[in-house]
Amino acid sequence: MGGPGPRRAGTSRERLVVTGRAGWMGMGRGAGRSALGFWPTLAFLLCSFPAATSPCKILKCNSEFWSATSGSHAPASDDTPEFCAALRSYALCTRRTARTCRGDLAYHSAVHGIEDLMSQHNCSKDGPTSQPRLRTLPPVGDSQERSDSPEICHYEKSFHKHSATPNYTHCGLFGDPHLRTFTDRFQTCKVQGAWPLIDNNYLNVQVTNTPVLPGSAATATSKLTIIFKNFQECVDQKVYQAEMDELPAAFVDGSKNGGDKHGANSLKITEKVSGQHVEIQAKYIGTTIVVRQVGRYLTFAVRMPEEVVNAVEDWDSQGLYLCLRGCPLNQQIDFQAFHTNAEGTGARRLAAASPAPTAPETFPYETAVAKCKEKLPVEDLYYQACIFDLLTTGDVNFTLAAYYALEDVKMLHSNKDKLHLYERTRDLPGRAAAGLPLAPRPLLGALVLLLALLPVFC
Repeated sequence: MGGPGPRRAGTSRERLVVTGRAGWMGMGRGAGRSALGFWPTLAFLLCSFPAATSPCKILKCNSEFWSATSGSHAPASDDTPEFCAALRSYALCTRRTARTCRGDLAYHSAVHGIEDLMSQHNCSKDGPTSQPRLRTLPPVGDSQERSDSPEICHYEKSFHKHSATPNYTHCGLFGDPHLRTFTDRFQTCKVQGAWPLIDNNYLNVQVTNTPVLPGSAATATSKLTIIFKNFQECVDQKVYQAEMDELPAAFVDGSKNGGDKHGANSLKITEKVSGQHVEIQAKYIGTTIVVRQVGRYLTFAVRMPEEVVNAVEDWDSQGLYLCLRGCPLNQQIDFQAFHTNAEGTGARRLAAASPAPTAPETFPYETAVAKCKEKLPVEDLYYQACIFDLLTTGDVNFTLAAYYALEDVKMLHSNKDKLHLYERTRDLPGRAAAGLPLAPRPLLGALVLLLALLPVFC
């Protein structure tokens, strides 16, 4: 092998080292499909931080540039003047919204990326601009119906043709919110705001958790963003986003598979129950994702091979995600102590010193126990999580969230002996759980993650 550049997939094992990190690699048809990494990165940031879109209009600028440089009307490799015109239009759009975008991370990422691309293509700052074009989707029945995907786009066939079945792992997030990591640690966390669930070489998953009621310490997942990164001849970059009362059965561009490549059907979205249950199959990385809306809030579950879970280039940045490392210590809640207190007092409200204060109108402890017992007869951590959520939120839908989370474990977890967990995992100060370093303080951790997601200027 030559220099330090990206490795090509000469063998099945090498394939996992080939990265799909989103970064500035040039845009437009001339730069190739992998060059479109910048758009999903910005989309990821914008979806995760809704304040960035209002009054800051950077999303509109990004969308217009994406429309002008993608699809059948995109400038070819020798159409430098047309591509430069699109860049100048992009720059003009960012200047017009500059005043309202001060301090906006996605805005500054776009500004620096434009400068980098203009330098790469020798574009002058003065010159004609282009009008944005409406993006056209592929006709129905075209790439959507392909079934002859290349072998490399089927994880088990390409990686394990002559070896044992891969070891699959599971991660799930539900309720107020409760996290089950890839290593079967079970934690209840505060994690208000935007947090990374998964960040490896193949996909990013980020959730936004918001208070269930004004002034309440109880939070639940109100937004979910997933980026599937461009991979070889299998899939284009795709972004999926779900929010409260909006669980789409398609990617944000309206498609339901991996794009126009030969192996596009190795990534597909299937709507199981309209507005309530969506399943995403990413066969090229052996991954299944289940997204549900239960009541007003979202739940997430994933089945992923260990080999893909650990396909991380930079452990100091990518390796910080919640499904792998768990919640930071100062974000964890000891809900078993909470239960002991609630059971001991039998009161509708708990003392102010409780790990998580109750909502203004909640269930009595005995009622919460009875309702959870109906759906969850085994008194495991999902049962305990159900009681905790009813006591802190007063929302009976959280009973169903715990129930479906366990149903997803039954479907996705490869070890049937580990379906039920009985002992909650809480990291101790100064120690690492399961041999992994403790997650950083939330502010530092968020900063490290965002820096890792920003385009690479080199």
